[in-house]
Amino acid sequence: MLYYFDPLYLVFAIPAFLISLIAQMRVQIVFSKYSRVRTFSGLTGAEVAKNILWSNGIYDVRVEYVPGLLTDHYDPRFRVLRLSQGVFDSNSVAAIGVAAHEAGHAIQHYQKYPWLVLRTAMVPVVNIGSNLAFPLILIGLLLKNGDIFINLGILLFSLAVMFTLITLPVELNASKRAVDALKVAGVILPDEEIAIKKVLGAAAMTYVAAVSVAILQLLYYLSLVQRRRDD
Repeated sequence: MLYYFDPLYLVFAIPAFLISLIAQMRVQIVFSKYSRVRTFSGLTGAEVAKNILWSNGIYDVRVEYVPGLLTDHYDPRFRVLRLSQGVFDSNSVAAIGVAAHEAGHAIQHYQKYPWLVLRTAMVPVVNIGSNLAFPLILIGLLLKNGDIFINLGILLFSLAVMFTLITLPVELNASKRAVDALKVAGVILPDEEIAIKKVLGAAAMTYVAAVSVAILQLLYYLSLVQRRRDD
């Protein structure tokens, strides 16, 4: 039986909320800490990103400023690497770490990194599926013979979970490329390398959290289906 408020939802929602909160707090604390530590090279995030791109033979990717905090991203559609206000013109250890990470995504795109290719191909389906999954499951639960809607909703959300799983190796690989590129360029000291790894490691935990939250949500949907079958 489906209730307006399902108490069992809290069993999955509370852990998901706490995991996300802890991961976000961790990345903000670490980024804030190393944003106050200046690099010996004095290069800004934008300069480091351009340096890495050019050293890898990538000359058609623009590096632009984007408003917001930690809104940094690489857009493969327009071949634009966008850096936030705390990264673009900052010469902090945190800034060059984040900038190098985003440049790592551009290198992945340029070299057709398999996991990134697969992730990009899944984006349209996942965008639609993640929005339709719960409505389809709900319709199926309300209908007497709604198994087809339930199964379709579960399938679509399972693809969204798979997307978060695929995102994890993409992000970890971009971070590895970032550290390697900074070392090859000779723009970081050993102590700065350790700090950058801490920044990128904290950022990686947000993706681990996303995987955990997605799996918990899928388990909740499956519990709804199981209770329907038991009724």
